[in-house]
Amino acid sequence: MPVIASADTVRATRRRASSNGSQFWLTSYVGANRYTVGAGGQPTTGAIYPMAFLVEQDSGEVVGAHYHQADQFQVIVGGGGRLGTHDVAPAAVHFAGAWSAYGPLRAGGAGLHYFTLRNGWDPGARYMEFPDNRARLRGVARRHREVVGETTAIGADGFCARQFRIVADAREDGPEPAAGAGQFWLVLSGSLQHGGAVLPARSCVFVHPHEAAFTAVAGGEGAEVMVMQFPRQGSAL
Repeated sequence: MPVIASADTVRATRRRASSNGSQFWLTSYVGANRYTVGAGGQPTTGAIYPMAFLVEQDSGEVVGAHYHQADQFQVIVGGGGRLGTHDVAPAAVHFAGAWSAYGPLRAGGAGLHYFTLRNGWDPGARYMEFPDNRARLRGVARRHREVVGETTAIGADGFCARQFRIVADAREDGPEPAAGAGQFWLVLSGSLQHGGAVLPARSCVFVHPHEAAFTAVAGGEGAEVMVMQFPRQGSAL
């Protein structure tokens, strides 16, 4: 079954957090993250493990250049700023493959709010300002992979990121999950209907590779959604 996280349900998890001195609000949606995992609760590295959380970076805060050990999508949903050399605003999407350094993320005057979406466990950012992290990166067999913006055609490894609008009560079939390594659906505006529940804006769904293609059904006001499929495991290294 798809993993469903409604914005209404997860609101109670919102809390203050920081990373390397940068301040933000964190709302946990799917899976554990380094702020919530307990002792002995770290998931198995290398397995499909969906992680989703919302970061609301404070006005003017800067998250330095860093990398992660898992593939990752980020979607801007509020405020604005810069990600590396790119100006970013709501609905901008960013992908960084495992062990691919990116950033910094600079929040503008209204802050910078974005979802972080992964298909594997990650223990947290490893900042490039620290020599040990740079040395670790040099020792990893990898292929740098970073994309900013939509990729509507599904690549040979299953990778895609597509934004589309669904009119009221209409249906939209997603890509075949078996082509990639899991996919996230994010409601940007409006709502989706699923299993008798309404999923408002800032809700998300994760579909595992072994599951049937997900059908998004728009609510009465329609929906604007982003679907993101991870490349098959190992293809981003």
